[in-house]
Amino acid sequence: MPWNSSGGSGQGGSPWGNPRPGGPWGQPPQGGGGGRSPGGGPDLDEAIRQAQDALRRFLPGGGGTGKWIGIGAVVLLGLWAASGIYRVQPDEQGVVMRFGAFNRTTMPGLNYRLPWPVESVTTPRVTRINRIDVGFRASSDAPLTRPVPARDVIEESLMLTGDENIIDIDFAVFWRIRDAGEYLFNTRNPEQTVKLAAESVMREVVGRTPIQPALTEARAEIEQAVRTGTQFILDQYGSGIELAQIQLLKVEPPAEVIDTFRDVQRANADRERMRNEAEAYRNDIIPRARGEGQRMIQEAEGYKESQVARARGEASRFTSILSAYQVAQDVTIRRLYLETMEEILRRNPKILVDDRLQGVVPYLPLDGATQPAAPPRAAAAAAPPAPPAVLNPPRANAQGGAR
Repeated sequence: MPWNSSGGSGQGGSPWGNPRPGGPWGQPPQGGGGGRSPGGGPDLDEAIRQAQDALRRFLPGGGGTGKWIGIGAVVLLGLWAASGIYRVQPDEQGVVMRFGAFNRTTMPGLNYRLPWPVESVTTPRVTRINRIDVGFRASSDAPLTRPVPARDVIEESLMLTGDENIIDIDFAVFWRIRDAGEYLFNTRNPEQTVKLAAESVMREVVGRTPIQPALTEARAEIEQAVRTGTQFILDQYGSGIELAQIQLLKVEPPAEVIDTFRDVQRANADRERMRNEAEAYRNDIIPRARGEGQRMIQEAEGYKESQVARARGEASRFTSILSAYQVAQDVTIRRLYLETMEEILRRNPKILVDDRLQGVVPYLPLDGATQPAAPPRAAAAAAPPAPPAVLNPPRANAQGGAR
């Protein structure tokens, strides 16, 4: 049955006798009070008018409503734009993301980004030194630069050397962020990447190093080689990480064989000490022997030169005497005799006897004459020297010869 004036009770109302036309809900309000359009849908213009009325009641002065709305919009827009200003600390680096994707990095200081939700920024600390322990786990209160192993991790520390010996190595990796953008977006787990790369390179370097150098003088070379190799791998990954140092903390044989190995080490140390002592003795005695030999050679050369010169002098003297003898034989013989007697008498005590004494028996103390002469300083205190021996020089004959 239709709900209009053409049917029902015949009075132009509803079938239930409602005098108001328009259905069982009554007549819609006139003048826009119902919020619906004549077609039955929501009236948008009416909703806007209601919002304006509410804003007029909230703001003072009904005539300046549009002005206040504009001012508020400008203030809100300014605050939204100012929210893009941010500060990066000296030990940080800003990473700007636009709609969640990496856009750029910024340096320390005041910077600007597009406000949220267009851009966002992350500021990781890039100057802080971080540490990763390999082969052990340090206690939580251990210092950063010198960790103290609190627990060994055998599966990480046991390695095979170049001469097929097992060695136990604990080391620490010190690293920092070099590029914050690469660090945040190129690797999923940067710390795990650094640890695995350092352990792999350490096994490679130790695998080509004999155990003896690895325990003693090759520690610095191992640290440098591991740092270089690990940095090369991290650069290939584009991790944005820079290694500061590789620090070997423990390099020794496994605990099961360490006592025997230390005995071998002591024997090697004794061998090295004895070798060094022998080397030092050799370095001392060889130059000394060479110097002594050179001195003896020089003395022999000097003696040779002196003897040759003396022999030449004697030969020259003999030649000159021979020449004089050939000219005057008697005179030469007499002169040679006198020179010889002068040389003999100079070194021996002498006794002079006057052959003109007749009938007097001379007293000759021969015992005193045979004693050696007293030293010069003791000559005054000594007994008087014995009379010299009797020497009669040869007389020359009529031809000038000696008898």
